[in-house]
Amino acid sequence: MKAQAGICAEPNLHALYLMFNRTGDAAALTSRLASLPALWEAVSADFPDAAFSGLVAVGADAWDDLYPAARPPQFRGFMAQSANGQEAPNTPFDLFVQLRADRVDVLHHAGHRVMALLAGLVELAEEVRGFRNQDCRDLTGFVDGTENPQDEHRAVVALLDGGEFAGGSYIHVQRWVHAMSDWEKLALKEQEDIIGRTKVDNIEYESADKPLTSHIKRVNLKTPKGESMEILRQSMPWGTMSEQGLYFISCCRTPLHFNAMLASMYKGEGSHFDHLLRFTQAVTGAAFFAPSVDFLVAEGK
Repeated sequence: MKAQAGICAEPNLHALYLMFNRTGDAAALTSRLASLPALWEAVSADFPDAAFSGLVAVGADAWDDLYPAARPPQFRGFMAQSANGQEAPNTPFDLFVQLRADRVDVLHHAGHRVMALLAGLVELAEEVRGFRNQDCRDLTGFVDGTENPQDEHRAVVALLDGGEFAGGSYIHVQRWVHAMSDWEKLALKEQEDIIGRTKVDNIEYESADKPLTSHIKRVNLKTPKGESMEILRQSMPWGTMSEQGLYFISCCRTPLHFNAMLASMYKGEGSHFDHLLRFTQAVTGAAFFAPSVDFLVAEGK
């Protein structure tokens, strides 16, 4: 099964994120979604220098209406969290479209083509533009995605490798808003202790030196077999002149890894929750499944 290129794509300079809710006939929308892989290929052919990729994923609450014959295993709604005065809300959407490229104009053209294709069947619920910050740093100043799988291992982590949904991926999306004025008041060492990594040269703390409340400590988890719980992060900074933060995207062959990481951030070990949460707030949270190209096309006939 051919995976959608946007799942395992290498980092880009720019992104356009579109959230939709269905307003029209489900069968008609399923047919239109089957045309999106061809749209991605057409944009790539029109702008070969832009490193363009596209991705469409279907929300947990919308899946059964669009694809009633079968549902990905373990596919459920976003698991909201609430602890220590912090919340990660569940804000479901029916469709998520991720467009990425090294040219903003290409994203603009691609976005309009998506809107035209889906016109009359969906309403646009959210539009966010992402961008690369310096050498792939979050707006907190720390390198983001350091632990991401590389090369062929990206597909191993992100894609289901067997069955009807092979080539698909569980996608979790959160838009985080950073309290930058509060963050920037911290001393460098305070920031580094919260992350668990040095800021300038991006060196991870030794295990014994990581506070139990550090971000890295809370999200670097092991399975019961002692294997690392990995996800492929496709996150990028986003911002306006009034708000800014991280548009977080997790791609994985199982939803369990992301769910465990999020629970660890909020609930931790005892009272040791992730202290990065004191300086950033998740304002959206949604669970999706990105089917393979083959699945989209076959189901849309």
